[in-house]
Amino acid sequence: MLSTRLGASADLPPWAVWLACGLSAASILLLFVELRRRERGGGTAIALTGIAAIAALLAAVVRPARITSRDTRVGARVVVLADTSRSMALAGDDRRPRRDARDAAIEALEKRGNQARVVVLGFGEGAPAPLTSGAGKNDPSATSRAPRSDLGAALRAIGSSADERPAAIVVVSDGRLDDPPEDAPAAALGALYDAVRVPIDTVATARIIPPDASVRHVSSAGAAVAHVPLPLRVDVGCAGGLSCDDIPVSARELRDDGTANVLATGTAHAKGGQATIDLTITLERAGPRIVEIAITAPDGDTIPENDRRLLTFDVARERVRVLHVAGRPTNDVRALRRWLKSDASVDVVAFFILRTPDDEVHASQNDLALIPFPVDELFTEHLPSFDAVVLQDFDAQPYGLEKYLSNLQRYVRAGGGLVMVGGQNSFVAGGYAGTPLADVLPVELDGSRAATGADTSLFTLEWTAEGRVAPLLAPLRQITGEDLPRMPGANVLGDVRPGGVALWTHGERKTRSGAPMPVLAVGDEGDGRTVALGIDGAWQLEFSELAARTAGRGYGALWDGLLGWLMRDPRFDDAQMTLVGGCTAGLPGTLRAHLRPEPQPGPPRAAALEVARIDQRRTPIHASPSSSDGASLDFTLPPLEAGAYSARLRLGAGTAARYDFACEAGGDEWADSRPDPARLEAIARASGGAFATFDGVSALALPAPTVVSAERRVSPVAPPWTWSLAAAALLGVHWLARRRRGLS
Repeated sequence: MLSTRLGASADLPPWAVWLACGLSAASILLLFVELRRRERGGGTAIALTGIAAIAALLAAVVRPARITSRDTRVGARVVVLADTSRSMALAGDDRRPRRDARDAAIEALEKRGNQARVVVLGFGEGAPAPLTSGAGKNDPSATSRAPRSDLGAALRAIGSSADERPAAIVVVSDGRLDDPPEDAPAAALGALYDAVRVPIDTVATARIIPPDASVRHVSSAGAAVAHVPLPLRVDVGCAGGLSCDDIPVSARELRDDGTANVLATGTAHAKGGQATIDLTITLERAGPRIVEIAITAPDGDTIPENDRRLLTFDVARERVRVLHVAGRPTNDVRALRRWLKSDASVDVVAFFILRTPDDEVHASQNDLALIPFPVDELFTEHLPSFDAVVLQDFDAQPYGLEKYLSNLQRYVRAGGGLVMVGGQNSFVAGGYAGTPLADVLPVELDGSRAATGADTSLFTLEWTAEGRVAPLLAPLRQITGEDLPRMPGANVLGDVRPGGVALWTHGERKTRSGAPMPVLAVGDEGDGRTVALGIDGAWQLEFSELAARTAGRGYGALWDGLLGWLMRDPRFDDAQMTLVGGCTAGLPGTLRAHLRPEPQPGPPRAAALEVARIDQRRTPIHASPSSSDGASLDFTLPPLEAGAYSARLRLGAGTAARYDFACEAGGDEWADSRPDPARLEAIARASGGAFATFDGVSALALPAPTVVSAERRVSPVAPPWTWSLAAAALLGVHWLARRRRGLS
């Protein structure tokens, strides 16, 4: 649009024009002050000539020009930061999700696009990302999934960006922010302005606090160590008019057998809507453990999803506690006991059973050096305190262990480790076929009368394809390669059970199905792991011709791998798994498996993932990789319910890697459901911005647009000398008028 207007000469800076106008106004003011003090008449002529002279002098300085230009009005850049955290899915003032009020406020700002260039970015965790209009039309929850609401990180990203600096920033949120926190001092709020150096306007999407009791925060004192008490501090909140005097609180470990182990209980006494209670829990098993912290909410609670929190503790071991029970002190028994005792990280309790209760010793108790086998105490009261149990060449029946085999079965399925080592009193020969313990071993035991307990013929151990790539045997293969010592005999074992993997097989003997008979097999059972080693000659890895060539290091390498695999040491799993962005109930997720490098090149192994519910019985979910880069595999998980889960990944026919995780409805973002408009108002006040609620966003003043001239012509109204001549002439007239009236 072509327009014409008057302006100052182009060679004058704006400050000079304003200074000249200011001096002229001051001169006129002084002239009127002088005339008011004068008692004689004739002031009108002096005033008129004085004003004319001052105006002419101003015109001589400014030199008016006619400016013709083609102008375009460009709206100022306004960045709208929309909160996309999970708290925006909570109910707002009108009982609809808070994201609806957020989207309505953004729409109102976008309608004022003729005044400003509105850019909408969503902020949650990390740098903000573009949020297009109607982004959640097909899936409303897509714009309220972020696990955090980090406003500080979003503002710092804008301040350091190479994009055009905004003239203003508008934050649309419920105020329940992770950064700045609720108790942030004024200096921290001022730092938000320092990051962008522009005013920050804020819009609150909710004001009404919903009736809600919740577990707001759980903190632990130090790391979780198996068998060591762990203090927890639980913060409970109660808001929205609920009556919360005494709130029961419980801590339970969610286990793979579908039952929950109650670890601690207590009562939180709320004052002013808040309560804190200290609980002490003891976790008996190392590795990832999922603990549920839950409250019994009072009547009227409108958000039951935040009545519990699911926490994953990576429980460490101070020392691996092993129970070693052997029937007699053979070479293999002595070698294993010596190795266990030599490892400072292992706390071993060992028993050699040299007599049964029925033995006639022909001596008084005072003359006996041997104590009775404490079978009752070990396999009832103390069994959960052991990380692994090793039964070596041990017959259960004569020593009273037979009635406790169901305890061992439950121990394994609850997360314990079990190793059965061969010998003349192991497996079928030891009477274990058909017992509850046989149900958790990785191999089948044939208890029929025609079954043979052991084969004493000399044989050669054979590596299986799975054994060659198994991480738990990688240390042994680095020492011995393909070589293994010949064995003087083996226990007769059946086929590998579902979930089991054979790593060594008998070079000659077959199972009933015709498959090579397993000699070393491992398997998962419930939450625990088991190993079946059907020989009693593994000591030859330490003392034999092969051992002489390898300095006897093979025996320690074998047991380091077996015990480490039982304890779920990451070194001995095929993959390590993580959930990208965590798990939110009702939303799809991505599980990423980082693969362990293969010991030798070969075709890639097929990957199969099974995800099973821990705290409830559900049909497992099976998934195949959705993408791969060679070093990792990505699996797309369907929306899951809130609860505890276990993911098992099997590569080919190898052992399964396990990853336990919890899936929550809202996580930290739902732990405190109260909107916080006061925090938004404080942010606006600290940065020089304005605050409004979602229904008053139209009152926010947007920055004025910038005028850009595409075409501009400047022509003087009159030659400069004419303005100077007129100023001189009018100053002369004014001087004559002053002289005639007696003024100097």
